[in-house]
This record gives sequence, C-alpha cells and structure tokens, in this order.
Amino acid sequence: MSWEGAVQAGRTPLHVRRAGDGPPLLLVNGIGAALEMWRPFAGALAGRELIAFDLPGSGRSASHPGGLIRMPEFADLVAELMDALGLDAPVDVLGYSMGGIVAQELAHRHPERVARLVLCATSPGLPSLPPNPIAAWFMLTPARYKSPWLARAILPMIAGGRTARDPVALEAQLGLRLRHAPSTWGYAVQLAALTGWSSHAWLAGLRQPTLVVHGDEDPLIPLLNARYLAHRIPRAALEVVRRAGHLMLYDEPERVAPPIAAFLDAAQT
Repeated sequence: MSWEGAVQAGRTPLHVRRAGDGPPLLLVNGIGAALEMWRPFAGALAGRELIAFDLPGSGRSASHPGGLIRMPEFADLVAELMDALGLDAPVDVLGYSMGGIVAQELAHRHPERVARLVLCATSPGLPSLPPNPIAAWFMLTPARYKSPWLARAILPMIAGGRTARDPVALEAQLGLRLRHAPSTWGYAVQLAALTGWSSHAWLAGLRQPTLVVHGDEDPLIPLLNARYLAHRIPRAALEVVRRAGHLMLYDEPERVAPPIAAFLDAAQT
C-alpha cells in the first residue's frame, strides 16, 4: 500500500506518506527535514507500514497557524495526526534527532498512543553533554537544505561518521535533502521549540519498551546523552553503531535498520 497527500491535524495541514505493509511505524524526522529523506531507511526496513510526515514548516507542510509553538504542542499535533489517520491502537514510533525529542514528548503526554519507542541520535535536552561548537553554530541556519554548495561544506561538520569521511555518501543525500527545503520561518519555529526543552523530570516515568540508537562519531549529540537516555528510561536498551555519525539513518541505513527491526519484532512477540 502506498498513499501520499495532505492530512488535517487539528488546525494544521501536514503532508503525509504511507507506504509498505505490516505493523505501522510512525517516523518523526529531524529539524527542517522533509519526508523524502526517509527513503534510504525505508528501503532497508521491510515488513512494516512506514508513516512519514513533514513537521510544520518543513517539506510540503505549512507553518503552524498559531505561530511559535513549544515542544508539548508539537507532540499534541502528532497525536492529532494519528487521530486523523485512524491510528486508534498504540503504534510504534521512531524519532530521529529533533524527532526523537518530539517522540519522547509524545510518549510522555500521550502514553496510550505509543506502543514501542525508538530514539535515534537524540537527546534528553537541558542539561546534556553539549555538541561540538562548530556543529551547533551551523544548526542555527537551514542553509544546508537550500544550497548544494553550503550543504557540502556544512554537513560533514554537523554529521560526522560516514557523511564526513565518504564524499559519495554525502553526494547521495543531496538530491533528497534539497528537494523540499524548509521555510526559514518554519525552521526558526522548530529551533525555538527545542530551546530550553528537557525530559529529565519525567524520563523515568516512560513505560514503553525503548531502543536508543546512537553513533559513536556524532559531533552534534555526543554518545553520553544516549547512554543517559538508556539508563533513565526503565525499559530501554542501547544500540551503539560504531563509526556512525548523526545522519546514520540517511548515510548507512543498512547498518542501522537490522537492530531496529530486531527490537520491534522481539517486542511485538
């Protein structure tokens, strides 16, 4: 089954793509990223229906009509999207980078909606081990989504891992990355929602089986943050992907998809 189009989530129309057969897995992407960027990962993960969408201001989703919104409102918006899609039973949720933060908030605010949780290259928020300062500086701009020249210059410093050491892997991402750039305002809204956010106070209350997946060459979110998440979430396990960077689901999904599939299949049985 494959379907793509606009879905009204509350007051916000979101662009959504559903593809594949099997138990549903809701994918929540990183800051500024459009759903097209899931294609390498989708090709490596079989046996599931993958549901991807563009966050407000990214890809083909309009900005939120209310202007600035905080992270709890992003999570509520995802819950409204699940209602609109008819996802009544709890579903598995995979959050990547900022999407992992949205997924944590969703599991906290709407625990009945989340069956299992996969947190990739993400953080518990403030306080946490900070990023490489250069990587943090370049995250303040959506330029890597708008210019191939700037993407080639910026991505290796943000991503680390294979994107930093393999020019072929870097070039392979550019077409999908540049196809639907986020609006400058939409990117700013997402960035503002991250500011000051923290899950420390309630991480120990999450009850979903959780897999934390992280690369040990991630300059943007150091590995210690993933170790902390796996320690604090009661039913969590940690999968460290050696020599992988922040963009591991994009630049080497063939290494990341198998442990994720194994976790979801084992948790299901």
